[in-house]
Amino acid sequence: MTAHHPIPARMKGLNRAEICDQNFIEFVKDWSGHVGAKPAAGDAVLPGSMLDAKGFIELLESQLISRHLDLMARVLRVQNKVFYTIGSSGHEGNAMVARLTRHTDPAFLHYRSGGFMAERFRKLPGMDPVMDSALSFAASADDPASGGRHKVWGSKPLWVLPQTSTIASHLPKALGSAVAIEQARRIGHALPIPDDSIAICSFGDASSNHATAQTAFNAAAWTAYQKLPAPVLFVCEDNGIGISVKTPDGWIGRNFRDRKDLDYFHADGLDLATGYGQVQAAVDHCRRTRRPTFLHLRTTRIMGHAGTDFEIEWRPLEELCAVEATDPLLRSAAIALESGLVSKDALLGLYEATRKRCFAAAEDADRRPRITTLEHVMAPLAPYTPDAVVAEAARTAPHDKRVAAFGSEDKLPEKLPPRHLAIQINNALHDLFCKYPETLLFGEDVAQKGGVYTVTKGLQKAFKGTRVFNTLLDETMILGLAQGYANLGMLPIPEIQYLAYFHNACDQIRGEAASLQFFSNNQYRNPMVVRIAGLGYQRGFGGHFHNDNSITALRDIPGLVVGCPSRGDDAATMLRTLAALAKVDGRVTVFLEPIALYMTKDLHEAGDGQWLFPYPAQDEAMSLGEGRVYGEDAEDLVIFTYGNGVPMSLRAARSIEKKHGWKVRVVDLRWLVPLNEAFIARQAASAKRILVVDEGRHAAGVGEGIITAIAEAGYRARPFERVVGADTYTPLAGAAFLVLPGDEDIVAAADRLA
Repeated sequence: MTAHHPIPARMKGLNRAEICDQNFIEFVKDWSGHVGAKPAAGDAVLPGSMLDAKGFIELLESQLISRHLDLMARVLRVQNKVFYTIGSSGHEGNAMVARLTRHTDPAFLHYRSGGFMAERFRKLPGMDPVMDSALSFAASADDPASGGRHKVWGSKPLWVLPQTSTIASHLPKALGSAVAIEQARRIGHALPIPDDSIAICSFGDASSNHATAQTAFNAAAWTAYQKLPAPVLFVCEDNGIGISVKTPDGWIGRNFRDRKDLDYFHADGLDLATGYGQVQAAVDHCRRTRRPTFLHLRTTRIMGHAGTDFEIEWRPLEELCAVEATDPLLRSAAIALESGLVSKDALLGLYEATRKRCFAAAEDADRRPRITTLEHVMAPLAPYTPDAVVAEAARTAPHDKRVAAFGSEDKLPEKLPPRHLAIQINNALHDLFCKYPETLLFGEDVAQKGGVYTVTKGLQKAFKGTRVFNTLLDETMILGLAQGYANLGMLPIPEIQYLAYFHNACDQIRGEAASLQFFSNNQYRNPMVVRIAGLGYQRGFGGHFHNDNSITALRDIPGLVVGCPSRGDDAATMLRTLAALAKVDGRVTVFLEPIALYMTKDLHEAGDGQWLFPYPAQDEAMSLGEGRVYGEDAEDLVIFTYGNGVPMSLRAARSIEKKHGWKVRVVDLRWLVPLNEAFIARQAASAKRILVVDEGRHAAGVGEGIITAIAEAGYRARPFERVVGADTYTPLAGAAFLVLPGDEDIVAAADRLA
């Protein structure tokens, strides 16, 4: 690359954005190299380059757009007209990746992707990358990507799914989307993109070290090792630094060059003439072989991590000058001049015209409306169309498919005797598979074994391994796959084997899946039903990882729906509604299955069979937020509970009624997120005493939400007690029951109320 002259002493006190801006102008003015014969539009821009002259000029224009958006943001941020200054300067070479891929290749981009976006905008006529970006920088409600909720690189027509990730948490779902492209063919699902599409995922060198990134690389290689197609292009934009922490020289190449089943390519992202053919080789390889491909793209970072990063305060001036001399725009300017394509005056004219265009767009964006109400902020977070959801939940599966799935007319579950929870969940899953041919169920041990508790038994036999299959033992990747399948129109039902295992992968729901509708202004959805076996009370097996009652980890995720049945018929009608919420409103939903109730048949005494229930008719479904009430007219004591607490409370109610002569009502909430506060208030209104039975932890369960709903409804004067788990991990064996509420604790609480 042509070295730039040292920074003049007069410029050492300026901010680095101004330095880089002036560097380009002075470089062009001072350039005195040899000018070659001007190539035709279809000829190589320089001898030996795979990039033609027309392509170079367009890439240069995209690079300049990206740069001037950065410069504009630095200037206007101090005027509160722009609210985001993490820039793409030094990474403009990623425009080559956009040019060499299609606008229908799903793209999951990190925040230094201005060049990529500017170039991808060329793929469809009538779109303006400058105005769209300016609206996003300004947090305008007119921002077509997020509606002003965040500065994101995103576009519905360009298949760029918005990310706010900074630590590579988007890699698993990018791989999931790549796998989904091929999975669709196997199940006969019509894709919204071409069958030979690839998924693109960009990230920084520092982020490649993150556990979430490593799990995606491992899963990609695990998939390729089994000769399963996974056409993902991992683009590591290596600028050698993460905020202020330098990546060891050569680390990315050393770490990825020789990985089996992760095909490595290197490209010079600082030089369009050289790098274009190198990027093209990687893209072509990924599309042709359908294998995971790692593109190591050389970049640099100038102007610091963000506008608030004053590198001069912690980085030697000589080092800064050396980095700024590698600015890819200087090399692009040299190519433009050497090739004879552009004169100095024309290049400077283009540079200043692009600056003017970006500032004009920013000033326009600043005059556009911004979000001013809470309702506007939250509008895309949790869409809910009740009538449509109810109708979809009650829609029945084709009869002939049901007969084939269950084995015969006589084996249809509604014709069989009452059964326990595990069987009825299994029956409901069979029905969902008959109803939705795009349904996939996957996780650890769910296929031939039928799950640890046989809840998925027979599903693979009935619906084949293309729809019911085991994954690698990696919850992060299980939920990444779910997002990929959902992005491409399928209905995934991933299983997390135990609630404790969810914590390893929580951000795939909190930071990624549940946030997509919010940050895309409801343009992108990833509907799914996540099955999680959890809660406590297992006998003879357990300890913390198999008796996890950390329900707050789920309750704290905005937009999520969490249902928790306590009996088999409720499980079936709840599953129908969860699936309908996913299909109709694109919701991310969780079905929390109480392990200890899977096989429970009796309620009060052995052999009474009072916890066995008939399978509900096909057109029955449970409305979101609908609870179940035992003893509707009882007012002396009202017990609010869920999950394992329901049969416990019913048993305790019998003892309390005998002991105190009270009539006891037990309220099974069934829906834990969102809590139906109006329903809770109605049940509390007529209560003389209130008892909350919460198997979560004292400091972080469900009870706080119940109590708050009661208090805010004006019933805070009612005498009440709370029975709740202790603030501890669950120990092994019988000691587990010392930390979880029991029947006797409920009775004791009633005694205190008496």
